[in-house]
Amino acid sequence: MLHGISDKYHFILASKSPRRQQLLSEAGLEFEVTTIQYDESYPAHLEGREIAEYLSREKALHFRKDKIKPFEVIITADTIVWCNGSVLDKPVNASEAFNILCTISGKTHEVITGITLISSASMLTFSETTKVTFDTLANEDIAYYIENYHPFDKAGGYGIQEYIGIIGNSHIDGSYFNVMGLPVNRLLKELKNFISDNR
Repeated sequence: MLHGISDKYHFILASKSPRRQQLLSEAGLEFEVTTIQYDESYPAHLEGREIAEYLSREKALHFRKDKIKPFEVIITADTIVWCNGSVLDKPVNASEAFNILCTISGKTHEVITGITLISSASMLTFSETTKVTFDTLANEDIAYYIENYHPFDKAGGYGIQEYIGIIGNSHIDGSYFNVMGLPVNRLLKELKNFISDNR
């Protein structure tokens, strides 16, 4: 999708997520991976996509524009799960994971990924939202999933491509890959436009 346009550009994915790295790699984009430590807190008045976009932008602002080389584009992303007017964070233990999965059981929630592209010349932030519906989950299925898959690095306490997503997810409205952590189709389109605008 970026063939010919991206040849002279160097892309850096600022994410330690193996799922994001895999998706972007399988989309055919060559990139370098770097990771950063940053504060994941956000202003209390923000909601939904505002939170995801704020967090991805804050990640990007760790990279000073005057330190970014010409023809270098840094990609940052942050995914949140938004349900009943609040964020369902990554669980820190099995008990939290169980409670989170009980919260989304039998309901529709939103998975929102905020993405920021930053170069030495400009910055762009956007987000993608996918609505995900789960059937009512049996407690024993939730317990089995947590015990065998340890979903403690995942927003909302689950991976859509894993056991609980396979047996429980009944409907998706939007990008499936966004639920995995990166809306690749949208990202590549935005990246193409971003490069064209910066030439």
